[in-house]
Amino acid sequence: MMVFGLIALIAGAASALMFASIVSGALISLVLFYLAPLPLMVAAIGWGPLAASFGGIAAAIGLGALFGLPYCIAFAVTIALPAWWLGHLVLLGRPVDVPANGTASAEPEIEWYPLGRILLWIAGFATLTTMAALLTLGTDADSITSTLRRGLLRILRASDSPITGETDQFVDALVKIAPAAATIVSMMTLTLNLWLSAKVTATSGRLRRPWPDMMSAALPPMTLAVLCVAIALCFTSGLVAMIAQILSTALMLAYALTGFAVLHTLTLALKSRAFWLGSTYAMVVVFGWPVLAMVILGLADAVFGFRERYLRNRSQPPPLPTP
Repeated sequence: MMVFGLIALIAGAASALMFASIVSGALISLVLFYLAPLPLMVAAIGWGPLAASFGGIAAAIGLGALFGLPYCIAFAVTIALPAWWLGHLVLLGRPVDVPANGTASAEPEIEWYPLGRILLWIAGFATLTTMAALLTLGTDADSITSTLRRGLLRILRASDSPITGETDQFVDALVKIAPAAATIVSMMTLTLNLWLSAKVTATSGRLRRPWPDMMSAALPPMTLAVLCVAIALCFTSGLVAMIAQILSTALMLAYALTGFAVLHTLTLALKSRAFWLGSTYAMVVVFGWPVLAMVILGLADAVFGFRERYLRNRSQPPPLPTP
């Protein structure tokens, strides 16, 4: 019990220090800030969600005592809660009885929580944290956008940049894409932290589930209906449209990640598979916009089932030669 409590406190302290490092303003603090959920996720996956909850509560109380209640709430909502819940989902499983030889029941296998549903939870947390951050700027869409605009203009004035008409247009464009950009950053950092924490625990031998097949990741069917409703609400106005834009961005990025899984599956038979996969990842990292192709591929697979058809055809034996 002493070791368990010590690990929880160490994970919480490390996560709190990484979160609070943003106060320093150093460039490296931005990297530490985005990796703040990692220690708590490692504790959750390696030692159980209870360790992450103890560490997260202790870290939130410590940050609240040092920096005030806003830091406490921000850490609890954006760092501790996602780390605890995602770590819990990674270890969530249920026994499934597998019949042996059609008569007796063999050793029950464990059906682990699906990757696609974990990805959907990550999208939900990205939406929640982005919206919570924006609501600190105002309670309606107009106040949020005006606060963002004033902040960007203040940054430009501090850098001695001249404020012209083109600058105003550039700032307006940044204000419009800021919620979507924040959602992308939040979702990608949560996904990266969860993958890194699982790798760390697997390397240390504390991962209590087999490594999942990433190529099988698929979102639940209802996700497509939710995305269609969210896109439709984007054409409204006010806070509802802003929330819909954030949710649409998160879900489309989730489909982009499943699109990469589809690409890995459909290229299994290619001899130059490494080249095509490497080129795709390089284009997405360098240019950014090719990720739209992955979104389309993920959506197409959700509608037409490309992976299922490909794997089914690949598993069928070749036809016998005709005489």
